[in-house]
Amino acid sequence: MFKGALPGFRDFYPQELAERAFIMDAWRDVARRYAFQEYDGPPLEPLDLYTKKSGDEIVGQLYNFIDKGGREVALRPEMTPTVARMVAARANALRKPVRWFSMPQLFRYERQQKGRLREHYQLNVDIFGSADIAADAELVACAIDMMRAFGLTSSDVVARVSDRRILRAFLESLGVPAQSIVGVYGVIDKIDRTPRELSAEKLAALDVPAEAIERIVTIATVQLSEVLARLASMPALVHAEEFGRFMRYTAALLGGDASWLRLDLSIVRGLAYYTGVVFELFDTSGEFRAICGGGRYDNLLESLGGADMPAIGFGMGDVVLGELLRAKGLMKPESTAADVWVAADEHTPLESVMQEAARRRASGQSVEYSLRPQTMSKQKKAAQASGAKAFVSLPNDNASHG
Repeated sequence: MFKGALPGFRDFYPQELAERAFIMDAWRDVARRYAFQEYDGPPLEPLDLYTKKSGDEIVGQLYNFIDKGGREVALRPEMTPTVARMVAARANALRKPVRWFSMPQLFRYERQQKGRLREHYQLNVDIFGSADIAADAELVACAIDMMRAFGLTSSDVVARVSDRRILRAFLESLGVPAQSIVGVYGVIDKIDRTPRELSAEKLAALDVPAEAIERIVTIATVQLSEVLARLASMPALVHAEEFGRFMRYTAALLGGDASWLRLDLSIVRGLAYYTGVVFELFDTSGEFRAICGGGRYDNLLESLGGADMPAIGFGMGDVVLGELLRAKGLMKPESTAADVWVAADEHTPLESVMQEAARRRASGQSVEYSLRPQTMSKQKKAAQASGAKAFVSLPNDNASHG
């Protein structure tokens, strides 16, 4: 008795594979329009590549083992450490900025839930070697253009954008103690999934002043004008002004359409290595998990033992995106059916049908036919069941082709 796929893993039957190809074709098309080059890396990496970046606690989320050479290895849970390793290895030879993308299959041993499996395919887009805010705008615009390529609009999806430097300065302006900042980040990161009273209790336990707690639990409503006013006398004002430029640049790359963008200081991105702009894409109905997430991580390459090179990137998984496209009626993969079904009278030699199939295949058509002689009525039924776009029957005397 055959068993099904392992929990959290998927079988891709032709229809499901066509849907995956539909998503990947759009990803690849938009990435190339933005002049990103495609790369790939191994699905198996040394375990310490991930523990260096995320700490030993990540091991509980990995498919890791000791290989036959006695090495501690893991199936890749993400692509950023791999691309950081690859870029660092050729940092001096690569033209800057490096603009790369990939679509790897990733693996994580974690609890299954809606929008999250134990394997998925993920688009990764990164720019290395540019510290300018224009690179941040380029990445966010690319992610949004992925949405537009599927027929989604700003009424369907919103890009919630923030900056870790602005958030820190904003919290300092509210009187949050320096030693409490990281803890407050953790509260803010879960603020939209936590009852308001519980968030307030956690903030109070972190010695956040009472008058600051109310503003923090509603931090998603903060406008850029308030940020600029609060930071007016602080060194971080330069980052707030830079963020305003980032918003303008991104809108310009979207043809002047700023409707996709929303400042949201509650977007923290839990990973500690983010250093500047961070962003996530969500469906406006709030039904699904984040579609996409990323940000600037200028210190990661150096921390992994590589070159000191600024970087920014994002990841976009196929699971949540696929759910959203199906919900919106926008999952439109190409048909997997044949262009033509070639048929012939059951007394016609099968070689004649094969020769016609070969002629049409050589011209670029996809062709199916009955692999054994059958009545014409049976062949027509088979062609209809297959979904073939056209039905062609050879003449009985085989004097000409249909």
